[in-house]
Amino acid sequence: MSQQLAVVVGASGAFGTAITRRLLAGGLAVLAVGRDEARLEALALAHDGVVPCVADVADDRAVATVGAALAARQQPVRAVVHGPGVVVAGGILEAPTEAITRSVDIKVGGLLRMVRAADPHLGEGSRIIAIAGHYGLEPSPYAATAGIANAAVFAVVRQLSQALGDRGITAHTLAPGPADTPRLRRVAAARAARDGITVDEVLDQMRSDSSVGRFTTAEQVAWAVTTLLSPEATAMTGSTWMLDAGRRRGLP
Repeated sequence: MSQQLAVVVGASGAFGTAITRRLLAGGLAVLAVGRDEARLEALALAHDGVVPCVADVADDRAVATVGAALAARQQPVRAVVHGPGVVVAGGILEAPTEAITRSVDIKVGGLLRMVRAADPHLGEGSRIIAIAGHYGLEPSPYAATAGIANAAVFAVVRQLSQALGDRGITAHTLAPGPADTPRLRRVAAARAARDGITVDEVLDQMRSDSSVGRFTTAEQVAWAVTTLLSPEATAMTGSTWMLDAGRRRGLP
């Protein structure tokens, strides 16, 4: 098989589905990696070119599982897109330490496991794309798990860019702001209950953090992923691309 392949972790989520559609439209096949077999099968039924692969990226066995799936197809891997979600478990003083370390293992350990699984199939022009989040740069009082895990992702991607650069492989981080997804609405509901206000009031507060008063969309994240596949994106290796609708206040 000569068609190139993208490995997408979290493909059945809001971001992952939009990314998968864009990659398919660009002519890539997609190995969709996740824990929920039913959701992966539904994605494969809805979109030609999707190959489901059930694996828990927080488990070392995922390296062999994903590696075997890639070996069976024998297609060059154009991109590894790592975008699993993590639990939002409160601020730094109340979030269980287990939730924090689990989040780091999913975000950082999972990324490293997927890179190692795909390594034999990576080559000149391949991309490693990690979806972190702006909480890694702008700490939130209610999302310590995401903030700590995403901050670690920035460092790991820089190291991957150095380790893989001599093979023509580049590594990139995307840092979206909050997106209006079912997951965000669950977070908003928890904050509303805590603060004694409505969910809509919480969402309005979140929007006000953006200089344009908007949430990031899944399609914007998908656009960024496919843009990073262009040859010109080589100049961005190791860097973080902010997709936060103007939420970051600090420099650089």
